[in-house]
Amino acid sequence: MHRVTDDGWPEGAPGPVANVRRALTAAGLRDTVTVLPGKVPTAAAAAAALKCDVAAITNSLIFELEGAPLLILASGAARVDTRYVASQLGSGRIRRADPDFVLAHTGQEVGGVAPVGHPKKIRTLLDASLEEYDTLWAGAGDHHSMFSISYGELLRVTAAQVLQVRW
Repeated sequence: MHRVTDDGWPEGAPGPVANVRRALTAAGLRDTVTVLPGKVPTAAAAAAALKCDVAAITNSLIFELEGAPLLILASGAARVDTRYVASQLGSGRIRRADPDFVLAHTGQEVGGVAPVGHPKKIRTLLDASLEEYDTLWAGAGDHHSMFSISYGELLRVTAAQVLQVRW
């Protein structure tokens, strides 16, 4: 019988939450991952569980842009306007990625994608509206885990481009 960690992975296994934890600490940040008792696959569910404003939840949304992944870190209260974002980037059409594409590029399932802990660096955009909050909460690699981070730390650790994601 294998021992299981708090995030549900066999001890020693490189699960998505363990990858997020490693990415945080490798960047010099504290491991603030919180494992919640129930699933939090949406910003509203996460905000309710964490007792915070839904706008302080950082959704990690994977899109496809010219065949490559594009990670948009958006406020849980925002709906990303992909046409507006594409026009600001001077690029073609941005499409919501399917679950297989998301898993292949992040190692994480839709609804639990974190801003960090992916197999390779993903081009990242950070919603400028998130700067309004002292503490942000982001998915930590699965449907049960979230971590807290400041806007400045999130910007630094993701090397994101700050952008308005809605008109």
